[in-house]
Amino acid sequence: MKRRNFIKSLGVGSSAIVVCPQDFTPAVANPRYQKKTVRELPAELVIAGGGMGGCAAAIAALRNGLRVIMTEETDWIGGQLTQQGLSCPDEHRWIESFGATQLYRDLRAAIREYYARHYPLTDAAKANKYLNPGTGSVSRLCHEPRVALAVLNNMLAPYLGSGKLILLLEHKIVSADTSGDKVKALKARSSQTGNEIILTAPYFIDATELGELLPLTKTEYVTGAESRQDTRELHASEKADPNNNQSFTYCFAADYLPGENHVIDKPKNYDYWRNLIPDLQPAWPGKLLSLSYSAPSTLQPKALGFDPTGKPIGKMLNLWNYRRITDKHNFTPGFYSGDITIVNWPQNDYFINNIIDVSEKDYHHFTEQSKQLSLSLFYWLQTAVPRSDGGLGWPGLRLRGDVLGTADGLAKYPYIRESRRIKAAFTVLEEHVGKENRVLVAGEKAANRATDFFDSVGIGYYHIDLHPSTGGNNYIDFTSLPFQIPLGSLLPQRIQNLIPANKNIGTTHITNGCYRLHPVEWSAGEAAGLLIAYSLSKKLNPHAVREKQTILGDFQKFIRSQGIATHWPEEVLKS
Repeated sequence: MKRRNFIKSLGVGSSAIVVCPQDFTPAVANPRYQKKTVRELPAELVIAGGGMGGCAAAIAALRNGLRVIMTEETDWIGGQLTQQGLSCPDEHRWIESFGATQLYRDLRAAIREYYARHYPLTDAAKANKYLNPGTGSVSRLCHEPRVALAVLNNMLAPYLGSGKLILLLEHKIVSADTSGDKVKALKARSSQTGNEIILTAPYFIDATELGELLPLTKTEYVTGAESRQDTRELHASEKADPNNNQSFTYCFAADYLPGENHVIDKPKNYDYWRNLIPDLQPAWPGKLLSLSYSAPSTLQPKALGFDPTGKPIGKMLNLWNYRRITDKHNFTPGFYSGDITIVNWPQNDYFINNIIDVSEKDYHHFTEQSKQLSLSLFYWLQTAVPRSDGGLGWPGLRLRGDVLGTADGLAKYPYIRESRRIKAAFTVLEEHVGKENRVLVAGEKAANRATDFFDSVGIGYYHIDLHPSTGGNNYIDFTSLPFQIPLGSLLPQRIQNLIPANKNIGTTHITNGCYRLHPVEWSAGEAAGLLIAYSLSKKLNPHAVREKQTILGDFQKFIRSQGIATHWPEEVLKS
C-alpha cells in the first residue's frame, strides 16, 4: 500500500498530525492518559514488542542517542521475564561471570539490589552476593515478576522523562506500509480505545513474541520444522512441517497455606485434560496430568514429586521447588505466609494446536484451551495429585494472580517457545552449534567448540531443548556447545530496514531450541539496537555492515566497547 493511501485508510488524510513526546501526559503513552488523539508519531527507531529483546534493543539505541518508540501488546514490559511468568530465567552455569552482555548482568544485579533495598531480607540473605530470592533449582536467580518489571521501568525511566522514548502500552501492530524492500510505517491499535496511530521511522525492529511484523511487512520467513534434506541437520524431521511448532504454556503462580481451603471451581474442560494421554512419538508414559513424564534427553518414563511444603522427596525432583520465586526463609519471619512458585511444567505445555499463521478466532480459541489446561492442572494439584501420606490433593494451594497482575490467576501472555523466523542472510544450523552434529562435520577437534562466526555480535549457551510439539514430536533434547550470535542471523535476505530481536532471528526449528532463552533473546535485542544506532551514525545500510571486513571489524569494536562479548573465554571452551 502506498504511504498516502495508508494514511488515508486511517481517515485522517495526507496531512496527519505529528505529535511530539511532550504532548503525552505522562510519558508512558497509555491511552487512558492521553490529552489528545494521536494520529502519527515519528522516531528514528520503532520497536514492536516490549519483551526482553525489545527492552534490550530500546536501551541500546537510547543510550546511543536515538529517539525510539516501543509498542507493547500488554500493560507490562519484560516479556518472558514478567508478563509470561518466567521470572526464573533459563540460563547457563557461567552466567554470574560471563556468557551474557554487561547490560544483562546489570539487569540481574539490579534485581538483587531491589530486594536488598525494598524487602526485609534475613541477615544471611543480605550477605549473599548471589542471592536467589526463591532458591528455585532451575535458575541462580528466581524472583517475583513485578521486581523485574520495576527494574526494567527504572532502566527506561530517564528516557521516558526526557522524551527520547515513547512507550505505547496495550498497543498492537495491525498493519504495515511497505515499498519495495523497505518498511515505511506501521499502524498500531490501542486495545483499550481502538484508536490507531501511524509510526514512522527509517528503521524498525520486530521484537514481538511470534514475529508478527514478518507477514505484515511481507518479510520472507519460515515456521515450524524444516526437513533433514533442507538443513542437513542430524535431528531434523524427515519431512518439513511448517505447522509443527513447540508447545506454548500459560504459566501461573501459586502459594500454599496449610489448613486452608482455596479449591477453585472445577474448570469446564477438566475431565478432558484429566484423562488425556498425549499422542506423541516416541510415546508419552501415560496421562498428561500425572507425576510421570518423558525425561527430555532419554524419553524414558521419569517420576516427579510434588509437595508444596518444599521438603525433599527422595531422589525425585520436587516440582514445587523447581521454579520457586519466593522462599519465605530468605525474608524476616512472618513477612511471607508461604513460598510462591511458578508452574511451567510438562503437565501444562499446550501442544494440541499451533497458533502461528492461524485466524484470530482460532488463536483465541487455542490460547483459551491452554488456559483451561493450566487451570485444570491447578485443580488437579488441589484435589487429586497423590501425596506421600497416601492422600490426594493439596486444598491449601492458592492461585496468586496478583503476583502476575491478573484476575484469572494466569500470566498475562502465554510463554512462547517458537516464533516465525526470518529467512536470513545466514541461518544457524545444528552443525554449527550441536555437539554431535559438529563432530560429524568437523571431526573430534570440534567436540567442544561451536562454529566461530566471523560476524559474531554476541554469545550464549543452552542445550538444544525442544518441548513436545504440535506435530506430535515428544521432547528433542541434546547437547549443544557455547555459541555465538552471527550478525547474518539478524539480517533478512531482502527487507533492508527491519531487524528481528526475539525468537524470530535466523535459526531453524532445531537451533531455536538453544537460542530462545532469556539471555540470548536479550543479547540479540541489544545487538539489533546497536546495529541500527551504528548504521545511522555511519549512514550505512545494516546489510553493508556485514559486507566489508573493515566496517564489520569497526562495528564489532563498537559493540564490545558497550559490554557485548563476541567470543567465549578459552577457559569455557576448554572445559
